[in-house]
Amino acid sequence: MPPVPSLLPRSVFREVLGWYGAGLALFLILQMTDALSTTVGRLLTYDASFVQAAGAFAGYLPTLLNRALVLAVPFAVLLAFSRMQKDSEIKAMFAAGVRPLSLVWPLALPFALVGVLAFINAGYVVPAGLDRWDNAWYKIYGMVPPQPTQEKYTYAEPGALYYAGRVRNDAGSTVAQLQGVMVQRGDETITAPSGTWDTEAKTWTLTGAWISRPGQNPQAQTKPMTVPQADTLAPPPPEAKKVSTPALRAQLAQDNDRLTATQRRDIQFQLASRLADPVTPIVFALAAGALGLLIRNRAAAFATVLVFIVSFYVIWTTVPQLARAGAIEPNLAAWIPNLVFLIVAGVLAWRLR
Repeated sequence: MPPVPSLLPRSVFREVLGWYGAGLALFLILQMTDALSTTVGRLLTYDASFVQAAGAFAGYLPTLLNRALVLAVPFAVLLAFSRMQKDSEIKAMFAAGVRPLSLVWPLALPFALVGVLAFINAGYVVPAGLDRWDNAWYKIYGMVPPQPTQEKYTYAEPGALYYAGRVRNDAGSTVAQLQGVMVQRGDETITAPSGTWDTEAKTWTLTGAWISRPGQNPQAQTKPMTVPQADTLAPPPPEAKKVSTPALRAQLAQDNDRLTATQRRDIQFQLASRLADPVTPIVFALAAGALGLLIRNRAAAFATVLVFIVSFYVIWTTVPQLARAGAIEPNLAAWIPNLVFLIVAGVLAWRLR
């Protein structure tokens, strides 16, 4: 008869993976139910067809899957260990000479594969799905997707500064609409509420412009005013969450000078989180495994699952806002949730050593 330690990993894996399959289905159903409950009213109001509704939710499903892949990990580990604690299986393993931590670290192996799946899904499938989700709702509402806009455009050249609060243009169009315009040339400042940008003629045509010069009263222009502008009109970057990982890296490398500080931080955080989030299943497995060996009953395990997930969710939803505002460096912010639970895993492992 082979020794117990050689059979232990298989028995633990079977128990944990069985609960993981149940948890994955549970969290997918819960999320889909929540999504349906918040959107079914709008679907009925706008008489959306089944095909339209199914197309919208098919685009959102990869996002729900990625969340479920992660959330099911503590659910599976904690409930599996609580069942084994209840039936004294873990106690028997300890009596046979199995060390507590040898029950925990092997759990990282199967969930590393989950992390690979989450990495591929987050970097390539989720962005395209979110874009389809938004476009599907525009069709349901009977609306045309909004024109691409760029906020707080700024361009400087020797002796001149150009600013527009908003630049809006159709894809492929050579003329863009300007709002909230200011041009500084030499000692004069031109302001206007609106205007147009002709990229072929390389000019800005301003409507309702005022010219201010030192020592003179501002002068209103009764006719549209045209000023040269040599910059190239580039389409505004799409939302970072809707762009695949390779395209996001290329955008950061090629358009870094054109991006605002907020846009740059958004892209940096997205790229970092697409590396950090797939590591979360491994961190969860280690932290939940160490915690599961300290829990003796099923009720406590269920309560711990709830506390575990809520604690992670609070941190996970807070750090993107801090990174966007510049309060935390984006790469660090993306890894904070994992670092917190890795510390928890380390403290619990120290108790079990």
